[in-house]
Amino acid sequence: MAATRKAPRKSPMSRVDQAWLRMERPTNLMMITGVMMFETPVTLPGLQKVIHERFMAYPRFRQKVVETATGTFWQEDADFDLDHHVRLSALPGKADKAALERFVSQMASTPLDKSKPLWQFDLIEKYGGGSALVTRIHHCYADGIALVQVLLSMTDAEARPRKREPLSKTWLKEDGRAVRARMGVIDRYMKLGEDLLGKSMDFYRDPTLAGVVAKEGGEIARELALALSLSDDPETVLRGRLGVSKRVAWAPPLPLEEVKAISRAFDATVNDVLMASMAGALRSYMLERGESLDGVSIRATVPVNLRPLEHAKKLGNHFGLVFLDLPVGEHHPVSRLLRVVESMKQLKQSRQAVVVYGLLAALGMAPPMVQNLAFEVFSRKATTVATNVPGPQMPLYLAGAKIAEQMFWVPQTGSIGLGVSILSYNGKVHFGLIADAKLMPDPDAVIRRFIPEFEKLLYIALMDDWGEPAKAGPPRRINP
Repeated sequence: MAATRKAPRKSPMSRVDQAWLRMERPTNLMMITGVMMFETPVTLPGLQKVIHERFMAYPRFRQKVVETATGTFWQEDADFDLDHHVRLSALPGKADKAALERFVSQMASTPLDKSKPLWQFDLIEKYGGGSALVTRIHHCYADGIALVQVLLSMTDAEARPRKREPLSKTWLKEDGRAVRARMGVIDRYMKLGEDLLGKSMDFYRDPTLAGVVAKEGGEIARELALALSLSDDPETVLRGRLGVSKRVAWAPPLPLEEVKAISRAFDATVNDVLMASMAGALRSYMLERGESLDGVSIRATVPVNLRPLEHAKKLGNHFGLVFLDLPVGEHHPVSRLLRVVESMKQLKQSRQAVVVYGLLAALGMAPPMVQNLAFEVFSRKATTVATNVPGPQMPLYLAGAKIAEQMFWVPQTGSIGLGVSILSYNGKVHFGLIADAKLMPDPDAVIRRFIPEFEKLLYIALMDDWGEPAKAGPPRRINP
């Protein structure tokens, strides 16, 4: 008698991971897309060996998504084939940066095969003097912080390490106590989110949420009311009907020390400086396209980590979102920066990120009609998604090749067609953009404005009273 084949093991998908799975649309694929550029060539057998030993050490990446009448599950792929997930590709013509950007754009526009685990690596053996690696992983597996850690687990601190040792975690600087304090109230936010969804989106018909606030009281209801009652972002050239193709571009890396010099001069964070520079680049682009921007602000949804970074290797999505004002209507670069600083300061004092996390968890179990309406409501409140991931400030090697540059892009949701990504690595800051091709066919038109806007802030930071070169000593706060 033939032995019966044992059914593959499966486990339920978390509510938040399920919400990200269900957000996928042909116009916005829910993939995190990344690119690494190497100084020397990487071979396909060498890459596959690293992925087999280190990437596949996470059992989740052997699992595919299975949706049933009783729920959504992770299930082991009985027909798993590494050759399907790790492929060899090539660039046409000169195989230059423009060709690589076109290839990454094509990959960011191509859905992953839902019958298999939702991830793929494309190795371009010949790029520059070395190679390039394009990675796509579905957002339902994990958030950007976790996936960066997964990719770092594939690297070494030396080209030929004598002994496999974990990378230093000194770059994981976030205070775990602060993160745990944010996590401590998540259950309450999830419960309130479920109550709201159970009322069939009453918050959509009554944006003020006055009735909910009166009933629930306290900080949770007020934060939820504030997040959901935000006005829609203004109609600009950065918003519109989306297509199914994406375009990506990235800027030459900036020295991290120069970014820190500006942050010290204006009592800002590194993230504030980069967001203000990005706002300036978008302003310049919008003005060229004929926009009238006096007094105009647009919003960026910014992910906020909600777990200690050393726990990110457990995968899953553990982040909330805040809505950051980008003052594109402000003409002076310092005024733009100070307004970003103030906006971010207010967001840090709020619990908006935890509110949105709780609502996402509730949406993961909601009927599709309610989900679609809620995702659309939220996406109309912002024009772009902006992420900033701190990486290790030391050179890393993958399969024996030194990583020269790296960049990634997170997906956009609903009607949002623009994504901004910032990644620091080895003393440099890497800035990238992904855009809907119908909305912005040439994202390099924004990218080439980013460094000039940054240099304006750097020039002012190094001047005394905006006119004379600063004397020796650290930069000081300058008020416009």
